[in-house]
Amino acid sequence: MRLRYAGVCRVCDVQLAAKAEAIYERATKTVRCLEHEGSLDSPDESEASVIRVLEVVNDAPESRPEVVVLDEPVTPEVVDSGVAGASARREFERRKAKREEGIRTRHPKLGGLILAVTDDPQSTRAWDTGAIGEELLGKGLDGQAGDTVRLLHDRRIPCTRANIDHIAVTAHGVVVIDAKRYKGRPSLRVEGGILRPRVEKLMIGSRDCSKLVDGVLKQVALVRDIVGEGVPVEGALCFLDADWPLFGGDFTTRGVQVLWPKKLYKHLQQAGPLDAVAIDALHRRLAAALPPS
Repeated sequence: MRLRYAGVCRVCDVQLAAKAEAIYERATKTVRCLEHEGSLDSPDESEASVIRVLEVVNDAPESRPEVVVLDEPVTPEVVDSGVAGASARREFERRKAKREEGIRTRHPKLGGLILAVTDDPQSTRAWDTGAIGEELLGKGLDGQAGDTVRLLHDRRIPCTRANIDHIAVTAHGVVVIDAKRYKGRPSLRVEGGILRPRVEKLMIGSRDCSKLVDGVLKQVALVRDIVGEGVPVEGALCFLDADWPLFGGDFTTRGVQVLWPKKLYKHLQQAGPLDAVAIDALHRRLAAALPPS
């Protein structure tokens, strides 16, 4: 600008006459020669420039503090324990729906009436009965779950259509559980023993139900192959609706325990050599080898 009054250049102290062209600094109300047009505008700006330089220096990689990234804690994968009675429930619903569809197709007008006055065949109702038994026992078993009792429900046996109702991993080993809703009193009948080979039979009332023990023993052998040697594996047949005596009544046949739900729960809580870490590892191994049905 053209100066109205004479002044002194703040940079070189040269006298500037009135009406001479110079640079006027409003912030400090000083002037400077045109020769110093590229100079710092003001002391404040000089200080700000120094600050910017320091910021750049401090932002250099070698001046930054080293950041140590700690490994995040690994959250264990959640085990799918399965749903008790799920496969039996699905089979019942499938059979029921198939029958209903067939009746309505053959009898378009009277199909609803026929379904209302007739029951599903016994072979279909058996699946519903089995599903209810597994669901009830599964609920009771879940009430026992903790660090020393881990459960798996309705596990599919690979390459077959069969399944294992329940598996309990406890402090004293693995228990393979088969739930049944048979009527009658369970008992053990022993035949032979002196001149003939000893034969143990599982009786429910007057019925020979020894095939149930055979089935559990096959499941026990499968689970034993999965967990390996050194881990006790036993089977249990749990009868929910049986006619148990007021005192006692449980027994063991061919290594398979025959008992009722409350007796089973007490058995699962027994102490043993396996700690919580070992139980968790076995639980995960079984869950991976035997997926939910």
